[in-house]
Amino acid sequence: MTFDITPPMTPARARTIAQSFDLRALQPEFLANPYPVYAALREHEPVRRMPDGSVFLTRCADLMAVYRDAQTFSSDKQVEFAPKYGVSSALFEHHTTSLVFNDPPLHTRVRRLIMGALTRRAIADMEPGLIALVDSLLDSLAERGGGDLVEDFASAIPVEIIGNLLDVPHTDRGPLRAWSLAILGALEPTLTPAQQALGNEAVTDMQAYLRELVVHRRQHPGDPERDVLTRLIQGEASGEQLSDVELLQNCIFLLNAGHETTTNLIGNGLIALQEHPQSRSFLHTALQQTADDTAVQESVLTRAVDEFLRFESSNQLGNRRVLKDTQVGGFDLSAGTLVTLCIGAANRDPAQFTDPEVLDLARENNKHLAFGFGIHQCAGLSLARLEGRIAIGRFLQRFPDFQLTEAPQRGGRARFRGFLRAPFSLA
Repeated sequence: MTFDITPPMTPARARTIAQSFDLRALQPEFLANPYPVYAALREHEPVRRMPDGSVFLTRCADLMAVYRDAQTFSSDKQVEFAPKYGVSSALFEHHTTSLVFNDPPLHTRVRRLIMGALTRRAIADMEPGLIALVDSLLDSLAERGGGDLVEDFASAIPVEIIGNLLDVPHTDRGPLRAWSLAILGALEPTLTPAQQALGNEAVTDMQAYLRELVVHRRQHPGDPERDVLTRLIQGEASGEQLSDVELLQNCIFLLNAGHETTTNLIGNGLIALQEHPQSRSFLHTALQQTADDTAVQESVLTRAVDEFLRFESSNQLGNRRVLKDTQVGGFDLSAGTLVTLCIGAANRDPAQFTDPEVLDLARENNKHLAFGFGIHQCAGLSLARLEGRIAIGRFLQRFPDFQLTEAPQRGGRARFRGFLRAPFSLA
């Protein structure tokens, strides 16, 4: 059964939307398929001045220039988020304290602690458990003859992996996905009062749970080489430690960031295979041909995962604030200007990628920006690639003829691009 997963948009319509483009007034047709609009902006107005005075960047070279210059372009969000959330709100405290929305020295301290538990060896040690988890989910889907690609598979994997990293008891993991969706959903350009209330409530509930978990972990520490929470609690060898607020908020960040983006990677990848049957046939054949060579098969899947990330980036938007007068792409930007980095547009920039609108699972030298770049490049990128490689590869090998039974339901968000539901059967 065929569904219109990504509805087409004419160049003329894309140009019309681009001419009045405003992140605070996005049409449903843009959320369903933003890429023609991104192409029009990239061609005609690559540094788009928005009605609120911010700028929107769509060229890969311009994003790279911003990522490289952390001295000029700040990731600190206090100025931006104060009017959005209110300085006394739970959302404001969370999003202005977490790793991704901070500059050095806080960013440096937290990132160093997290990376100490995400070494190459530590991630390699996770692979057998990840394979066992994925196979158990596939067994359950096989017994039922299908299920939901997102709810029953894609979202279940990162919840377990990040839960394991923080050693969250399995019985406590039920609310994590709902909390994550509410908190990260509050990062969208515009919010309804209900969305904002839900986000604040999720932060508060998550903090309350983590406080109890931290107390328990202080009394019963785990292995800091594997347990990120123990590592964050114990601090650095120099004796420098995170404050209680920094500790709690960065635990929330880890649970959310590692969950939502990886769910989208897996879900987007599998649904792209449904939407692009030639790519599906290519990948399945390649997996069959490399079945006896683990290293080659791993390489095939890693290239495919990177192409899924480029083609349909889980995180479409990033933000910076200009600290001093500067230029980007030949355009003057004054200090204080808010900048939106459109990762989704940069990843389809023809100046960087050959045939960027084509899903090419054998693409080489794929320098996409789905994980960002520079000092804020995603700390968990190696883990995300591992999860994507194992999940998508084993799913396709086990269920090469899976078919969607309904049109998948998109999340309807501009920043985090993914699906909420995608029912399927084992054809």
